[in-house]
Amino acid sequence: MGQKLVIVESPAKAKTIKKYLGSNFIVEASMGHIRDLPKSQLGVDVENGYNPKYITIRGKGDLLDKLKKAAKKSERVYLATDPDREGEAISWHLAKALDIQSDTPCRIEFNEITKNAVKNAIKNPRKINEGLVDAQQARRILDRLVGYEISPILWKKVKWGLSAGRVQSVALKLICDREEEILNFVPKEFWTIESELKKKKDKQNFKVKLSGYMGKKIEIDNGEQCNRIISELEQNEFKVKLVKKGSKLKNPLPPFTTSTLQQDANRKLNFSTKKTMSLAQQLYEGVEIKGKGSVGLITYMRTDSVRISEEAQKNAADFILSSYGSEYLPKTPRIYKGKKSAQDAHEAIRPTYTELTPAELKESLAPDMLKLYTLIWNRFIASQMASCILDTTSVEIVNGDYLFKTSGSKVKFDGFMKVYEYTNEEEENSINIPELEEGEVLEKKKIDGIQHFTQPPSRFNEASLVKMLEENGIGRPSTYAPIITTILERKYVERDKKNLVPTELGKIVNTIMCEYFKGIVDVDFTAELENRLDNIEDGKEKWQKIVDDFYIPLKESIEIAEKEINKITIEDKVSDIACDKCGRMMVIKQGRFGEFLACPGYPECKNTKAIVEELNVSCPKCGGKVVVKRSKKGKKFFGCENYPNCDFVSWFEPTDKKCEKCGNLVVIKYSKAKGNYFVCSNPECKHEVEK
Repeated sequence: MGQKLVIVESPAKAKTIKKYLGSNFIVEASMGHIRDLPKSQLGVDVENGYNPKYITIRGKGDLLDKLKKAAKKSERVYLATDPDREGEAISWHLAKALDIQSDTPCRIEFNEITKNAVKNAIKNPRKINEGLVDAQQARRILDRLVGYEISPILWKKVKWGLSAGRVQSVALKLICDREEEILNFVPKEFWTIESELKKKKDKQNFKVKLSGYMGKKIEIDNGEQCNRIISELEQNEFKVKLVKKGSKLKNPLPPFTTSTLQQDANRKLNFSTKKTMSLAQQLYEGVEIKGKGSVGLITYMRTDSVRISEEAQKNAADFILSSYGSEYLPKTPRIYKGKKSAQDAHEAIRPTYTELTPAELKESLAPDMLKLYTLIWNRFIASQMASCILDTTSVEIVNGDYLFKTSGSKVKFDGFMKVYEYTNEEEENSINIPELEEGEVLEKKKIDGIQHFTQPPSRFNEASLVKMLEENGIGRPSTYAPIITTILERKYVERDKKNLVPTELGKIVNTIMCEYFKGIVDVDFTAELENRLDNIEDGKEKWQKIVDDFYIPLKESIEIAEKEINKITIEDKVSDIACDKCGRMMVIKQGRFGEFLACPGYPECKNTKAIVEELNVSCPKCGGKVVVKRSKKGKKFFGCENYPNCDFVSWFEPTDKKCEKCGNLVVIKYSKAKGNYFVCSNPECKHEVEK
């Protein structure tokens, strides 16, 4: 048999797949896209059907030559890029570059990187799906037209280097609109009344809340009204009117989609969407596991489906039965229904091997990777477990014509909660209620009137923004993380703790976009465009028609904006450092590699300085301070403040520790398996030191 070539995107994926294939298979990585639109020009022929001009990505020439040589030596080429639009487009570009005919069944895909999935994919190659490719191409061209046509306006009118993005602009608008709501919010006063009661001869107090008066819901607008009600309550006794006991089933949540994984990882692990997707990508492509080699640990992480395979469901059931017992298995396997808009091309995100528990992988995974895997594993196993059973109690207590209510619940059977817990608002407010009897008179400990003010809506954090984007049909699972990353990197939005807050620059850009490019920032319009991209994928619409419908009004808006927008000046933030050449206070500017200091007297004074970040570590050579520096390519390194008089330099962050074996400096390194770890900087020693 002749040689066969399999091309994937990444070396990690190549390594995992290689071990499942025979010796006559070569597995190579394309390192993502090999062709794209040029950066130096629009690259779209708007006069001739929006034909894209693709070029080999800079720096990929040698890699492409290598792939061409390998393809020529092979009797069969399989394109095994990711199972989505982007992956299909990468395969299409590879097929073009390697002269693979369009009717050749060369495309293979798998939702999980396991032996069975890979072998089955090799047995069932298909042609490249032109619908998927056209949908990706339409998105790419639309984004290019927005970015390259609107950005120059922002350069001329606001600040050089700014850029506009099609979907990112909608996300920025949501954040700016929320900020506007918060600023314009007028708090409204209201009061609530709570009473602390107890059974006679009982030590335990419990709280009840006033909810009604004479059979109607009560609203208390001010302190005077509140005090009047309290004085009436003080004169009467509290009597139990109704005690209702029951039980309630609490069902598990479905396994993760991209959106729910990003939200949960942000809430529970404090991971950014970018970090979550980076870790999930590694878990999908393969991680070195002791005694097993490179193993793909989860299914494909870009999905909006909650469906799982019958095989995975059976494996989960077997695991639950053997680990927890039959009472933890539901009577019938759980089937979850996704939203109508869900693509459902892939399964939900789940572990590929149920038996590889987080405990089993503790020694093999870096701490953060283990945390994310644990979250995915727990949620999947819980999704296939029996419901939690809650004993519930709701109580009504009367005082004259006033009605008080309270409720509580206790776990009777934990079910899926043994593995994965979540609480709703009702459960969070649940209290312990003693055994009460109807007609029983209760002892009053105190009655409190509590003043409240209505609260403005909360600022978005990454979790709530992803939820909003998904609910409004903006973007797709693959785009949530890049959307948030982009608006943060462009300095349109900044983090305040976990909240996303628009900057002054972000507000200015949003105002321009809202005034002159209403269609682009309109939520409904963007969602409809996403639906039309789906139509391209399904063969219901031609991509050129959709681009044309978008571009014609965009061109008109650009012409109006160029004429009408006046120059906007953004004041630079003034530092507390004086220019050592002319004495003016230096200002903070944004450069290619971050912030730097510049003299405001430019062009008369062209003095600039780096903003020095100091470590609390002394230079091992001269005792000076160690500072963070950047190479010409922007890579971070560490050096002595006394350079060039002292030549100490390190690519790894130095610490104030000394190696106990050889006395050299200890630095911080990182690996996927260990995370951050402390090691001797002497290459001949390499002794690891405890944190």
